[in-house]
Amino acid sequence: MSFWKTKKLTEMTVEEWESLCDNCGKCCLHKLEDEETGQIAFTRVACRLLDLTTCRCTRYRERTRLVPECIDLRQHDFSEYKWLPATCAYRLLSDGKSLPLWHPLRSGDADSVRQARISVGAYALKEQDVDDLEDYIIDWLD
Repeated sequence: MSFWKTKKLTEMTVEEWESLCDNCGKCCLHKLEDEETGQIAFTRVACRLLDLTTCRCTRYRERTRLVPECIDLRQHDFSEYKWLPATCAYRLLSDGKSLPLWHPLRSGDADSVRQARISVGAYALKEQDVDDLEDYIIDWLD
């Protein structure tokens, strides 16, 4: 049986944990929080470390040092994952849901995320090319 069906997130090995990431890049998009409501708005603007072709972090092991606002999910309570995109495996599993058919662990194909049009590569912009994040808010992500 597939490990994500039998183990809690806290029970997974580092290798299992890392394999849950589908490399969609959505968590690497800049987000804005409404101070009054706490509502999170995603933007089309990606972290400077995200490779928009592969949707992988170019400096993954150093990311939290190089980008202080980058979050290491293993360091947080899973109930805090509500800010993650609805398609994120960590959020799905934390909420007791299953992985979608396009997820590489289910499809057996790392490119299935791009084929399903889940990755940000087709629409994201690099942060160095943008002046005001508010001009790039998207409401269709989830």
